[in-house]
Amino acid sequence: MAKKKAFLLAVLAALLFPGFWQQAAAQDDVVAGNGYSPYSLYGFGDPVRLGTSYSLSMGGMGIGDRNVRYINLLNPAAVTAREAKSFMMDFGLENRNVLYQGNAATSLSETATGVLKSANNVFNMHHIAATLPIGGKGAFKLGVMPYSTVSYNFRADETSETLIADVGDIRYNKGGAGGLYQAVLGAGVTLWNRLSLGADLDYYFGKINRWSSATFTTSSSYRSIETGWRYNVSCFGGKLGMQYTQPFSRALSATLGVTYGFDTKLRGSETQYAFGETSAATDTIRFNAASLENYRIPAELGVGFTLRSAERWMFGFDYTRQDWTGLTFDGYPSVDFSTGVAQNFRAGFEVTPNRFDVRHWMRRLTYRAGAYREQAYFSLNGQSIVSTGVTLGVGIPVFRYYNSINVGLELGQRGTLDSNLIRERYFLFTISFNLHDIWFIPVLYN
Repeated sequence: MAKKKAFLLAVLAALLFPGFWQQAAAQDDVVAGNGYSPYSLYGFGDPVRLGTSYSLSMGGMGIGDRNVRYINLLNPAAVTAREAKSFMMDFGLENRNVLYQGNAATSLSETATGVLKSANNVFNMHHIAATLPIGGKGAFKLGVMPYSTVSYNFRADETSETLIADVGDIRYNKGGAGGLYQAVLGAGVTLWNRLSLGADLDYYFGKINRWSSATFTTSSSYRSIETGWRYNVSCFGGKLGMQYTQPFSRALSATLGVTYGFDTKLRGSETQYAFGETSAATDTIRFNAASLENYRIPAELGVGFTLRSAERWMFGFDYTRQDWTGLTFDGYPSVDFSTGVAQNFRAGFEVTPNRFDVRHWMRRLTYRAGAYREQAYFSLNGQSIVSTGVTLGVGIPVFRYYNSINVGLELGQRGTLDSNLIRERYFLFTISFNLHDIWFIPVLYN
């Protein structure tokens, strides 16, 4: 048994070591999480919602949630909600299907009616995390997960007959790829059996490449031009968390949770480049490399509340606020782009009919549902970008202890057809494998 656990720890350390993920992120075309989205054109990409399938299937709430059966990635203080001598690990995958719709000015793919539509399907890893106890009242965690993803590609052909007659057909492309990852090392402690405090040390890393090109497809007399920006990010951040639990009876209790993510200045390098290319050679027109300046992740405040009835049911609500006002990003000279305040409202619940029923397996399952409304940190053409959705999920117990498979479904919409924007309607499937084992207990016989 000892050799088995030592082997598992070695494998876990290899997976969570940031160098492993840094090597993966070194490829510019690696997409961190959510896959293709035209809204990842802005800032440092499309933020990836934090959490396991357990919390995602309840609208993404969890700041005030304490559950000894699952790892909570939303509040650092929740790491102490566990069995004292247990080891916990959670590994998650996701599959996202998106239908995009716009109008003639948003150039996706035109139909006979003039409405523009496109679709995308992406399967990806979502997170990996583990927790271990520290004494009787403390615990620590480590994990890796995507923070944001950049993946888009727009294409348009020149329509000016005069220009085409002079130089031939021209194709314009605007694209981006890459994203940021987040490695987390955290610890927490419980005081007086009711108050829990925790802190996370976050390491952000990754690469993003954004480019624009003009290609002469029928004439070799002109150089095709590609310009763009490359960002290489590597910096540290942090997050604090608190949870206070008030019992009302042996079964009923309420928990209030608060989190604060520190304002983080992004470190790294920024390279602006331009290349001219013909069939014979490629010339460097511009290549300016400098330190990353004036980019940061603003401080975030989160508040959550849950009401729990022991092993039967739980209801919770979260609110988070992050002020991006005043932040500027390169590369959008022709777009009405402005930053603002990001606000998220999330609510969800779970019900377990009878966790200990030995005759009816369906009653041992945990059923979950939730909803959310998220306002993005930027506006386009004076229009706030809002996401709304509903979630469903089920937790399936496996073998002994608290091992389980958690499945979540999400139906949502982001954006609007107004103000010449793109509307996304998406279906998200998530699955998490929650592993739980009792460690640090001396064996009676060896």
